[in-house]
Amino acid sequence: MAVAAVSAAVAVSACQPGGDTADAGSSPSGASTSAGAGPSSAAPSATASKPSGAKTSTAPSASASPVSRPSGASVTTCAPKALSVTAYQAAVRPSGTGTGAAIVEFTNTSAQSCVLKGYPTVAGAANGSPQHNSPLTVTRTGSSSSVRVAPGGKAWVKLTFVQVQGEGDGYCKSGAQPVVYPTMVIGLPGSGQHQVALNDGQFAECDNTATVTAVTAVKPS
Repeated sequence: MAVAAVSAAVAVSACQPGGDTADAGSSPSGASTSAGAGPSSAAPSATASKPSGAKTSTAPSASASPVSRPSGASVTTCAPKALSVTAYQAAVRPSGTGTGAAIVEFTNTSAQSCVLKGYPTVAGAANGSPQHNSPLTVTRTGSSSSVRVAPGGKAWVKLTFVQVQGEGDGYCKSGAQPVVYPTMVIGLPGSGQHQVALNDGQFAECDNTATVTAVTAVKPS
């Protein structure tokens, strides 16, 4: 009686494309998956023997699944010190002479992937005074989900304000006085509060309110 055993190893590898959106939405965990062959089985030599010169075949290579969080992977919430935060005026914003809308961009400056999640808190502040701020009333829009951010990757939130109207110092449709803030303090659940200034102006708004999106892996306009 002759015994024939064939084993095959399947190696799985992943290749992650670059770019802001891919970094935030689907970064690899660094883990690889391997599949081992099952136990060998015995069979009569008449059926198990291979003709002379026959070659043993191996299983084809498998492609990595483009999931952002493989089963069993554990990724922690981004720590405040792991983030660099900037802000700039949004291209799509209400008409008027104030800021209208701003994009807040979070960059993971650590060496590990981490998660950003939830809706931001927003408060107006003077330069260098994040503790002495004026919280804005926030209205949430859209759905929320966790965003995994690879090292060097980015995620965003969009803030839309009640726009200042008119020329000069302008006016508010509500009759309130317009307010100008040199900086805003933006907070995210578990990821701390970050004081940011616009890279192209100051925050000018009415009524001390803002409509906010949740963290997104897709850059808003």
